[in-house]
Amino acid sequence: MLMFFIVAYILLSLSLYKVFEKAGYPAWHALVPGLNFMTMCELVGRKKLHALWLLFPIVNIFIFVALCIDVVRSFGYHKFWHSFVAAVLPPLAFGYIGLSPEEEYEGPVLQQEKEYLAKIEAAQAKGSTTMVKKLRAQNPYRKSGGREWVESIIFAVFAAAFIRMFLIEMYKIPTSSMEGSLLVGDFLCVSKAHYGIRTPMTIAMIPLLHNRIPFLDKESYWERPSLDYMRLPSIENIERNNPVVFNYPEGDSVFITPARTFSVYDLHRQNQPIGNREIITRPMDKMDHYIKRCIAMPGDSLQIIDRQVHINGKPGVNPTNMQFGYVVQGQLNKKRLQEWGVNLADSRDPVYMLNEEQVEKIKGLGNVTVTPLPQTPRPLFPYDESISGDWTVDNYGPLYVPKKGVTTPLNMSNLAFYKRVIDVYEKNDLEIRGSDIVINGEVATEYTFKMDYYWMMGDNRHNSEDSRVWGFVPEDHVVGKPLFIWFSTNEGSMSKGVRWNRIFTSAKKP
Repeated sequence: MLMFFIVAYILLSLSLYKVFEKAGYPAWHALVPGLNFMTMCELVGRKKLHALWLLFPIVNIFIFVALCIDVVRSFGYHKFWHSFVAAVLPPLAFGYIGLSPEEEYEGPVLQQEKEYLAKIEAAQAKGSTTMVKKLRAQNPYRKSGGREWVESIIFAVFAAAFIRMFLIEMYKIPTSSMEGSLLVGDFLCVSKAHYGIRTPMTIAMIPLLHNRIPFLDKESYWERPSLDYMRLPSIENIERNNPVVFNYPEGDSVFITPARTFSVYDLHRQNQPIGNREIITRPMDKMDHYIKRCIAMPGDSLQIIDRQVHINGKPGVNPTNMQFGYVVQGQLNKKRLQEWGVNLADSRDPVYMLNEEQVEKIKGLGNVTVTPLPQTPRPLFPYDESISGDWTVDNYGPLYVPKKGVTTPLNMSNLAFYKRVIDVYEKNDLEIRGSDIVINGEVATEYTFKMDYYWMMGDNRHNSEDSRVWGFVPEDHVVGKPLFIWFSTNEGSMSKGVRWNRIFTSAKKP
């Protein structure tokens, strides 16, 4: 990516050399960083200090494009396709203008355009209808109504795509895994800048779509060409117990069903054949978005004992409305349960997902028994019988969350924890040769982590597919920080009503 920008800048500077010369400015200005942009501003009729806007990320893209368009307009190129070439391939447009002997500089276009409009206004003030019509008919800066619409639409899509890509994106909560804090049907505004803007990796895509084209049921991007992962400095760091939006760690190879997206790893763990299912491979930034609560930070040791999460040997802070499954037997008033915030769509009588307050209210009804839903051992991360054979979602661990720069001993007894970290997330060639662990062709007895990792869990602890299923979340998968709920519908359906009391409330639910 850095090489791309360097080459693009060099080509831009060289292409401006003859342009500046034709416009009466010293040609060498084109070769001086900063001065070349100041000269461009002067050439089109702006103040030199306007170039300072180019120092502001995101904003500078729009400033630069407008500047390039105004340069070609200053040489008499006013058609739509002229502006398009100047915006998309400025070195090509400037190179042609500079090297073509017929092209002449007509003057700073913004100043000339302003003067021309002043003539029209003066004619209108004098009541000279004939002169107004003549000036409008000969107006070289006039745009047709169709062009105005096309340019407005292009700018709106371009602006929305860049805002969505770099700053803010809207998400809808599709499942009940965060129930109690964030509900099905909540629409979130998520900041991509707080944890550091992640620059795009997939660049050939349909704007404003994440990974699927509606109705066509096809992917909305091409995997190639692509750029390497890079993240700009963050405004703040991820904090323990905060909700975080991230890319699904096992979302690199998936198959799509009408109900949901499954990873091929789900099939492998269940010993199911892939059969004729269409397997879709996705680059990291096009994997599905998940939202969970960050329970453990890089370098933490985690263990769950009788439903209580312990971090570094001490009980962790529990979400206020954390839910578990309960078996409820007796006469129940379903309408009353809804009033208490019980998600009936998430329940299968007699099992209900409840928080402590809801449990106490139901017990107060009388003639009702509420007992915790028992959990039995089942396959869980790291899917090694010798390690997690007797683990449940309520009694899980202990395990260590990898931290960048930390070196861990590596052997066959703990490899299951870190195999995907080493092989997939950190892109090493990992092999097992007999009793030896071989990384990049060399026998390894230890490993130093290249990235930070996080442990994410849903507040609906008995109905959440989270790190207990797919393990650690790498730092490069982090998308952003949920800011607030901008809209909310009951159970994700407008037909079931709007939750007005949740609109414009904080997404950082304790």
